[in-house]
Amino acid sequence: MSHGALGSRLTLSNTLISLTLHCTFLNMLPLSLLNAAQNKPMLVELKNGETCNGHLINCDNFMNITLRDVYQTNSDGDRFWKLKECYIRGSTIKYLRIPETLLDTVKEEQNRARESGRNARGAHAGGPGNRGGRGAPMRGGRGGRGGPMRGGRGRGRGVQ
Repeated sequence: MSHGALGSRLTLSNTLISLTLHCTFLNMLPLSLLNAAQNKPMLVELKNGETCNGHLINCDNFMNITLRDVYQTNSDGDRFWKLKECYIRGSTIKYLRIPETLLDTVKEEQNRARESGRNARGAHAGGPGNRGGRGAPMRGGRGGRGGPMRGGRGRGRGVQ
């Protein structure tokens, strides 16, 4: 997949669904991508046609974002404003453009995390005293067949 020289464009519809689908195609979550974009430059186009260029300060789960050192343009592109800080409600965002290098960085981080997760899970398999899991049947414990249980929910109340 090739990206433009200015960065990667993530499109949004009225909800996060299209962004989620696009990021799934890229094999990453949209909010993890935005969290990784903190303090990085980005362009935000709003549904009304206005654009905001600035550095991402913060984002939340609703994709509300805060930018600093913002250049805002109107929908016609003939008026400009310089803002120290700008808060944008996530539901008004049409698309975000982030640096292309950020996509590669996040992809590498996710691959590393996935590999370390696989290695950590594999370290506990097997070995003496290991019960349960996929390999050996579970012995003892609660319930099942194999004998009376003390104090558990067995057959009847037992001797008191």
